[in-house]
Amino acid sequence: MKCILLILLLIPSALFAQSADEEMLEWNASKKLTWNDYQSKPEPQSDAAASTTTYLKIEYNISSNSFGYKINSWFSKTRSWGRYKTDFILLHEQGHFDIAEIFARKLNKRMSEYKFNWNTYNKDLKRIYDDIMHEKEEMQDEYDNETNHSINKEKQEEWLKKIEELLDGLKKYADY
Repeated sequence: MKCILLILLLIPSALFAQSADEEMLEWNASKKLTWNDYQSKPEPQSDAAASTTTYLKIEYNISSNSFGYKINSWFSKTRSWGRYKTDFILLHEQGHFDIAEIFARKLNKRMSEYKFNWNTYNKDLKRIYDDIMHEKEEMQDEYDNETNHSINKEKQEEWLKKIEELLDGLKKYADY
């Protein structure tokens, strides 16, 4: 018996799922975002300086004698845009992508600790995913609120250090 579940999530939240023709970048510690990665046009109704769309994907498979999973953290070049393209704003947007990676690692940690149960795995895995996504959404909101979307330069610097420390603290879960 083989069962595969695919879960997609947008960060920040959006009303649409990933489309098959989107151009994506997988998170990579040695590859930082550039303004050339932002290929969409700014949303006319938004007063935001930029918008970063990321996806967290998990696939898992179950057979009679094994349980496995794969996680991906992606940036959508197709849906991300920049209105005011400064280095400082780009650092803030990279922070959003890095927060997505933090939660990919947290999801990997929780999945690696999970003790598979045939009777409850659907409910268990949904709870793990939902808990991680709730934490992620809270952190993304906290990041924007405390930095005032990068306007508060002191808080922005604090957050970039915090994000770096969290990534470093979860580095053993980066291999997902």
